[in-house]
Amino acid sequence: MLVWLATPTIRPRYLTGGHKSTGNSQFNIEKSLKYEDFSNIQRSVTKSGNVTFLFRLEGFSLNDTDWINDFREKRTQYGVSQNQLAVMAGVSREYVSRLESGKVALTEEIKVKFTDALERLNPDNPLEMVLDYVRIRFPTQDVKHVVEDILKLRFDVMIHEDFGFYSYAEHYVLGDVFVLTSPDKEKGTLLELKGKGCRQMESYLLAQHRSWYDFLMDALIEGGVMKRLDLAINDMAGILDIPELTEKCSHEECISIFRSFKSYRSGELVRSQEQDKYGMGNTLYIGSLKSEVYFCIYEKNYEQYVKYDIPIEDTKIKNRFEIRLKNERAYYAVRDLLTYHDAERTAFDIINRYMRFADKEVEKRRSEWKTNEKWAYFIGSDRGRLKLTTKPEPYTLTRTLNWISRQVAPTWKVLQQIDSTNGTSYLKDILDHAKLTERHKKLIEQQTTSTEKVITETEE
Repeated sequence: MLVWLATPTIRPRYLTGGHKSTGNSQFNIEKSLKYEDFSNIQRSVTKSGNVTFLFRLEGFSLNDTDWINDFREKRTQYGVSQNQLAVMAGVSREYVSRLESGKVALTEEIKVKFTDALERLNPDNPLEMVLDYVRIRFPTQDVKHVVEDILKLRFDVMIHEDFGFYSYAEHYVLGDVFVLTSPDKEKGTLLELKGKGCRQMESYLLAQHRSWYDFLMDALIEGGVMKRLDLAINDMAGILDIPELTEKCSHEECISIFRSFKSYRSGELVRSQEQDKYGMGNTLYIGSLKSEVYFCIYEKNYEQYVKYDIPIEDTKIKNRFEIRLKNERAYYAVRDLLTYHDAERTAFDIINRYMRFADKEVEKRRSEWKTNEKWAYFIGSDRGRLKLTTKPEPYTLTRTLNWISRQVAPTWKVLQQIDSTNGTSYLKDILDHAKLTERHKKLIEQQTTSTEKVITETEE
């Protein structure tokens, strides 16, 4: 094992691997440790005359033996080869072998680096796939039919809003499930489920004993036209290094039929008033945002921090790779999903058709460059297969509570203090005279009705 020893006054910790000196001469070192076989001795003399020694000392553990044994055992349990670990850590296989043989000076930085690399290869699949955006247009103006017979939800619990978007005139809403309608027959009825809407819909599908495959099939049978579908691959282990991928794009090591690449430090994930937040996430767009297919890779943990103040270290998902599909491309993806019931096949067939990351080989054509090994692992080499995962979440008041916290609570507190100081009753008077609209009553009903009672009766 390679050990750095130095006099405390002349060498910083980053050069000594965190180990303190046992003396300022070879004699003192030899005497105190009682080792006589010192090889590869290098000596550095400072202006003050102090001496620093670098030497190789076989069998000197510095309490690292247990860590090495535990690390080797875990690697074996995971079924990870030294070569796989080397690729993920960005070192040679020989270096991994030396590390596990106790021939590398272990610092905290090295331990963290290799522990992180190993966890990225955890066989309990560090990747998962979810549907993160669904938009379907149905060729009917019968909103009730769409809600009750396709979504299989009670129409009477939905809140009606006399305004819409995407040029629709009005909409019905249940939490994050939006159904838009228009007097224009050509527009029909539009269903929109964003991220939280997909998670909420999954809670209803679970209660209905249906899967996404069942729902999508029902939608197509009803003549539904796919307008948008996002397949999201969640990276819990940090396999995707977005700055590194961005660098590869700039060096033409992203071999793609796309001509457009855009990288943002904060991108569209950050609003102007949040610019003072630390460490905004990296975002990489591959393909034109106006096209029917493009990819978005971003640091999900930073997004969660910015939106919800969730500490970065507490966020389960590190990065996200989103396949964003519109119109015809969305339809073909759904058809592939329904044909094979294999989300991995559908997602990575799309990715591999449009792009791959490679390592530059000067003497070869770009098309012949070898696929980058980290990227190869991400797209399926030497890892478990991905399935379409559901993460059902019931509808909550999170959005309303956030609004109350930001907008209402400060004013409420002001009035409370005024009432306390002046002996007035502004708050009580306001609450006594407050009247609930039909919308408010619907909101209460939505929040106090169980998932089982929101869905329509299912056939046994």
